[in-house]
Amino acid sequence: MNMKRMDTKTLDLILQKIIETVGTSKHEIFRIGEQCRKDHDTLTEELKDVKQLVIKTIDEGDKLEVQTRFARKRLSEVSMHFKDYTEFEVREAYEKAHQLQMDLTMNRQLEKQLRDRRDDIERRLLGVSETIDRAEALVSQISVVMSYLTSDLKQMGEIIEDARIKQEFGLKIIEAQEEERKRLSREIHDGPAQMMANVMMRSDLIERVYKERGGAEAITEIKSLKKMVRSALYEVRRIIYDLRPMALDDLGLVPTLKKYLQTIEEYHSTTKISFSNLGEEKRLPSQYEVALFRLIQESVSNALKHSDASEITVKLEINKTRVAVIIKDNGRGFDIREKKAESFGLIGMRERVELLEGQLSIDSKPGKGTIVIIQIPLDL
Repeated sequence: MNMKRMDTKTLDLILQKIIETVGTSKHEIFRIGEQCRKDHDTLTEELKDVKQLVIKTIDEGDKLEVQTRFARKRLSEVSMHFKDYTEFEVREAYEKAHQLQMDLTMNRQLEKQLRDRRDDIERRLLGVSETIDRAEALVSQISVVMSYLTSDLKQMGEIIEDARIKQEFGLKIIEAQEEERKRLSREIHDGPAQMMANVMMRSDLIERVYKERGGAEAITEIKSLKKMVRSALYEVRRIIYDLRPMALDDLGLVPTLKKYLQTIEEYHSTTKISFSNLGEEKRLPSQYEVALFRLIQESVSNALKHSDASEITVKLEINKTRVAVIIKDNGRGFDIREKKAESFGLIGMRERVELLEGQLSIDSKPGKGTIVIIQIPLDL
């Protein structure tokens, strides 16, 4: 098959378009996450208040119903023995029965309004799942963009000279894109989407608990539901952060790493993660900061997922000539000579380091933990 050559100018135009798309998608995902958080906080609090009002209104209605029955009985007795009561007593019995009946009717109307409001709030909570669907729809777009950016497309444009090499490169990008789609789809399905489904089930349970066991136990269930919603929000934020932390562009590598590792430590409460910066805290070119962040992210993620580490230390040193990173864990380790089909992450790490003309070394033994050392020369 005949394939035309793609010059570096064309690749530069593609890269520019990709960068613009990343910026738009990044802000959109951030806005979705923030809207999701605000909606959940507001609706959860409102649902709690409405359900308390429902309980209160029902209690008041029960009391009014008892009082109304007594008033009707009193009015019936006065009517049957009309001559034995004064005009004032007759009027008083009638007015009291009438007033209580009006109060009971208004109470029932208020109860219906509150129940309708409660049902409406619960339906609006379903809107969170639509928000997650919007984020999932952006995953494909973000995945393609990130694959181009993290592969340093400008350098590759100079290297890719013939159609065969460019075709292989395109196939690798498509493969990486599909893997990223699967990972993010799985994370959203197993995390926020599953939690939202549980929220709906728990909301139905709360209504049943209230009817069968009373308001106190229902309120306890509502508090549990609130914790579940907060967990779902955390998962959404974590997924957004994994796509690309905006702090990396705004604050730089060191502050972003501190925040990221702190967040990961809070999420994995059984693992202690410590970070220390031994060198200068200065900004690096964007491609260096992105690559270093992803390398550290991948190393920490491997330690958490595969080694069951209880302690992870990350040390970073930036000086005038180089960047050095050491990631050490006390997990179960592995045999570095053993080749595994699923070691795509390690292959990707080596490729990132090679693009920056650096060195990556991994020292690990079964039962002895793992040490990852990354050294990147700086020629700025």
